Amino acid sequence: MEWSDVRIFLAVVRSGTLGGAARSLRISHPTVGRRLRAFEQAIGHTLFQRTADGLVLTEEGHGIIALAEQMEEGALAMERRLAGQEQTLKGNLRISSADWFGAYVLPPILADFSKAYPNVDVEILTGTRLFNLSQREADVAFRIVPFDTADVVQRRLFRLEYGVYIAEEAADPKYGDGTGFRLITHETSTGHFPDIAWLIESFPNARPVLRSNNRNVQGRMCRQGVGIAVLPHVVGNQIPGIRRLDLPTPPPTREIWMGYHRDLRRLKRLRAFISTVSNHLVNATA
Repeated sequence: MEWSDVRIFLAVVRSGTLGGAARSLRISHPTVGRRLRAFEQAIGHTLFQRTADGLVLTEEGHGIIALAEQMEEGALAMERRLAGQEQTLKGNLRISSADWFGAYVLPPILADFSKAYPNVDVEILTGTRLFNLSQREADVAFRIVPFDTADVVQRRLFRLEYGVYIAEEAADPKYGDGTGFRLITHETSTGHFPDIAWLIESFPNARPVLRSNNRNVQGRMCRQGVGIAVLPHVVGNQIPGIRRLDLPTPPPTREIWMGYHRDLRRLKRLRAFISTVSNHLVNATA
């Protein structure tokens, strides 16, 4: 039994399809199917029923999921431990963040990092998904909520301030009213956003007309005159054609957190990146 085959089995379980497993593992669809069949032949059991609706776990398949996950955790722990002992400043560094953080905060940091460490290949994964640091889906992650696992080393980086923005040529809305104006809000299926709740409460008579889970999209729509948007200063201040309103009460702030798995704390390229981040933050707040 090979760990690589067990890994494919778990990927199929989690995605529900061969194609989904192939995409998550970055290998071809035929390879997943071939390796899965070989795994079933090696252990002498059928793990999935092939149906018109897709793959369905058999009783035998259900019975080995927990054991397969134990193997996975052991393999990942070994991988993290060995990676954490690497002493060279080369290789890959995978960073996870929200879209706006990757577009507006990381560029100057990564520009300096890449100049200083040209042999480190950087991959940035952006979006609303919280990548799993224990499974090495990312080496370091930036979030607006603290990490909730004990094996993650985390640091509060800075307080994120928000402002209310409107197209440069538009008139000012009346705070506490908003009649005749429209709002650009955030898609809330991934959680609660205090700044969006504050925006709606502060302009109760304005009509929400557009929702997006991407702050950059919100800012661009604001520039086109679609409506009022609440944005992090670091985003709104960098989008031409919009201006920040001077209001009696500012939107609530959030905290930005950085985290990485404790097994990687001695990884030199990660430590170099963290040092670059810290230097930028010191200069930004000086």
